[in-house]
Amino acid sequence: MLRAAWRVLSSIRTQAPALGLPGGGCARLPSDHRGLRLPPRGLVLLAARGYAIQKPVRPSQEDDPPPSTLLKDYQNIPGIEKVDDVVKRLLSLEMLNQKEKLKIKKELLMNKVVANPEDTSSLEARIVALTVKIRNYEEHMQKHRKDKAHKRYLLMSIDQRKKMLKNLRKTNYSVFEKICKELGIEYTFPPLYYRKAHRRLVTKKALCIRVYQEAQKLKKQKRALKAAAAAARKQGQMNPESSSKAGPEAIKEN
Repeated sequence: MLRAAWRVLSSIRTQAPALGLPGGGCARLPSDHRGLRLPPRGLVLLAARGYAIQKPVRPSQEDDPPPSTLLKDYQNIPGIEKVDDVVKRLLSLEMLNQKEKLKIKKELLMNKVVANPEDTSSLEARIVALTVKIRNYEEHMQKHRKDKAHKRYLLMSIDQRKKMLKNLRKTNYSVFEKICKELGIEYTFPPLYYRKAHRRLVTKKALCIRVYQEAQKLKKQKRALKAAAAAARKQGQMNPESSSKAGPEAIKEN
């Protein structure tokens, strides 16, 4: 914000004409100790007001309050509506740092979703806190698409919220439906098993399938041999005389 205001002031300095004197001479704008020309006070105020009005910031989410809303400490002050636009902008949510903005968004969502906003240890409150974090990471990733660290944090937060939603769905289905509806979360059932396929995994899987098929073939052969041996034993038990006669004849031949 300060850089943009400085650019506006510098453009005013370059475009401002020299001040005419009654004697026909001219006087330049006053300068500070560093040699920089200072514009008149009215031009500075006009530039600051123009910068405060020309860039309205839209809320990133539907649930988020507009950035032009005043802080809680200044909303109930009498005569605050008649204050200048620059002062209003300084007292609005737009001038807060990111940590305080997230805190206010979290409080609003807690009052909207959770039955007891003071209980921050409940499953619903933790889901709301993670949702605020995820939205913040999504806004950051829209501006900085190559930030791998924040992308990793975003994916980790989404996985953690999925686990919490799964537990909440098992324990309290009505609260689960309410949270998904209020926060705009679309819950999808996770697959039973998921693993990213790559060349090493595909070759390993093909090898495992081949080994499994060969093992099944060997088991089938062993079963067939066992069945043949069992059939031969049954046949020998049913005809014991033929087997006893065949025994001495075979000995004589030898």
